[in-house]
Amino acid sequence: MPSVTTRPCPADARTALEQAGLAPAWARLYAARGVTHPEQIAHRLPQLLPPAGLLHIERAAALLADAIAANKRLLIIADYDADGATACAVGVRGLRLLGARVDFIVPNRLEHGYGLTPDIVKLAAERQPDLIVTVDNGIAAVDGVAAANALGIPVLVTDHHLPGDALPDAACIVNPNQPGCGFASKNLAGVGVMFYVLLALRAELRQRGVYAAQAEPDLRVLLDLVALGTVADVVRLDANNRALIENGLARMRAGKASAGINALFRAAARDPARATVFDLGFMLGPRLNAAGRIDDMALGIECLLADDPATAQQLAQRLDTLNRTRRGVEADMLEEALAILASFSPTDNHSLTAYQPDWHIGVIGILASRLKDKFHRPTIVLARSDSGELKGSGRSIPGLHLRDALDLVDKRHPGLILKFGGHAMAAGLSLPAGHHDEFSQAFETVVRELIDPADLEGVIETDGELDAADHSYQFAIELDHAVWGQGFPAPLFTATFDVMAQRVVGEKHLKLKLARAGEVFEAMRFFHADPLPDRIRAVYALMPNEYNGQQTLQLKLQHWEPAS
Repeated sequence: MPSVTTRPCPADARTALEQAGLAPAWARLYAARGVTHPEQIAHRLPQLLPPAGLLHIERAAALLADAIAANKRLLIIADYDADGATACAVGVRGLRLLGARVDFIVPNRLEHGYGLTPDIVKLAAERQPDLIVTVDNGIAAVDGVAAANALGIPVLVTDHHLPGDALPDAACIVNPNQPGCGFASKNLAGVGVMFYVLLALRAELRQRGVYAAQAEPDLRVLLDLVALGTVADVVRLDANNRALIENGLARMRAGKASAGINALFRAAARDPARATVFDLGFMLGPRLNAAGRIDDMALGIECLLADDPATAQQLAQRLDTLNRTRRGVEADMLEEALAILASFSPTDNHSLTAYQPDWHIGVIGILASRLKDKFHRPTIVLARSDSGELKGSGRSIPGLHLRDALDLVDKRHPGLILKFGGHAMAAGLSLPAGHHDEFSQAFETVVRELIDPADLEGVIETDGELDAADHSYQFAIELDHAVWGQGFPAPLFTATFDVMAQRVVGEKHLKLKLARAGEVFEAMRFFHADPLPDRIRAVYALMPNEYNGQQTLQLKLQHWEPAS
């Protein structure tokens, strides 16, 4: 049973925000998330950190400007997730706006594996590029960059992943997480890094006099794509990322989104005029990701690059169909995994490793996330690739840096892990065939050493009790439209309620009437149909509900405990 805590709220910051004009409820929420001044939540584009803070970005801008001046052929090598797809679309659209000849290749997850490999370089060389540009990959592509160099093709790496022990011998690397980079936001997604490179390139072209007699391209047109990729990659939402997302959402709500983004909204039956972070993370992102998981992410990138609404809609519907297929595969894999893990005892294990040879490699990351959520343990899911190697995807919990844990396993057991990479909360790896049990034991040993046992219990952090006056449809709408995410969590509240009525709807959800202090609230407990006792201590979110033209407040129950 997870423990429920109240997020600390510094009184001085809360007071300062109230004195600056914020409503008390907002001052409390923002102060509890580290905000001390209204400028930190203004989310204005001029407040973005300057591109010059990124190491080597001027060199990247000059390299691209020289290529444009010489009419050279640029080729983007993308990643096959939503961040990589949006980064590719931003790169292609932005470079074309700035005068470049550019095309793209995206590896197929099932055929090529991740990143700029020598095989992908060989495929890229058939296009005869003068410069390769990686997006959302490349920082670990030592062999791939070497293969490109051997063919006389320079490589510009744009990435945000953590580097390994050695950097590739690229013509230029732009990555906020590379050694020596002092950029204040280490949390840029791959799409954010590419957007910054374009800002620097436009400044370089401006300095060269390219825009002396013509208007500069408006790179704000790319912000809808930047917002989608940043949210979908679940990077930490510091002030810089929140500004990028807020301005991308504003374009969507104003009817200025690209044809592909609008088509994805329609395929998900959502309204871009009311776009929220939830839409990007849970409706559009999965549909885009489905192409890379089940089929070929080129389909997703073509959707994002489409200018004709009808073409974009056809592509978005294909993505929606793939996403339905992905959900079915995922459900079957989860059922099978839970059967395999029927004897798994969280109290006896600090980690979880699951393996089935015939699991779909494109869905193991989602399965790892589901199992991590259920058991609250760092989780690795493995499946067998066509080559016979085992491909793995991992998800972690707060308290364990997953990539560092894999690095330690690799150092203690040379050759056990063929390759790995990733972040604190997510990582990928490959193993030799037949070594899953050995890896499972080694991973468990390392996790036991690195993690605090208290982190395994799970904590639900809330914002405490909410004033009765703030239980309103309007406040729920305002919360819904704000930017929340990793490192800047959406508000949850606590209160004790009497359960006045409850019934199962849709076979798996619980519809409730809850009473507190003389007020009655409609509430939903999604994906849980078990009945509740007469009195509960609940953790909930405010949710705006619209049905038959009526706008009402609904509470969304996240967790409950019996109350006396």
